[in-house]
Amino acid sequence: MYSEAIKHLDLGANALPYEFPIHPNLVHLTLGLFIVAITFDIVGVLFPFKKPIFKYLAITVARSNFFDVGWYNMLAASIITFFTVAAGFYEIILVDSPPEIKSAWGLGSMETMLWHGVGGVFLLALMMAMTLWRGFQRYLWRSHTSQQVQWSYLLAGLVIMFLMYVHGTLGAQLAAEFGVHNTAAHMLRLGQDPNTLLK
Repeated sequence: MYSEAIKHLDLGANALPYEFPIHPNLVHLTLGLFIVAITFDIVGVLFPFKKPIFKYLAITVARSNFFDVGWYNMLAASIITFFTVAAGFYEIILVDSPPEIKSAWGLGSMETMLWHGVGGVFLLALMMAMTLWRGFQRYLWRSHTSQQVQWSYLLAGLVIMFLMYVHGTLGAQLAAEFGVHNTAAHMLRLGQDPNTLLK
């Protein structure tokens, strides 16, 4: 899968031109921002039921504060996800396709990478749509109501979280089962001892 241009890159022990893969780190930032956004919006919607709890804990908080956190985290998630997908595609280009192994889902490495790549673009599109939907609710449709988000928006967010779980499982299989950009797995495939990195 390496092209002539890639062969001339100075690749490290993880088959990347830098020490740590960027994509997995950005993935966790994307996940965290999105999950916090939906969670805080859910708490904002349920705020009237939670208010007595906050009162006894002496936490002064307004319902709008939860919706602010939901909006800004969703906006940040959609921005970060552009970089997450871009880093994923760059790192997938540098994959030296591992031997014919099947994942727990019965897919080979190339099929797993293909589904993971397509899924990443699909999730980026969904996240952008959610951000637009959230922005319209915040600034136009529900700007004069105390409940800033619709139940359908929250339900869509929960469905997207499930899709992220499935998509993330494909990514985890690439690293764990196929050894993609996994330093120890790459060194073993080259016949090197990964313990030399600890010395």
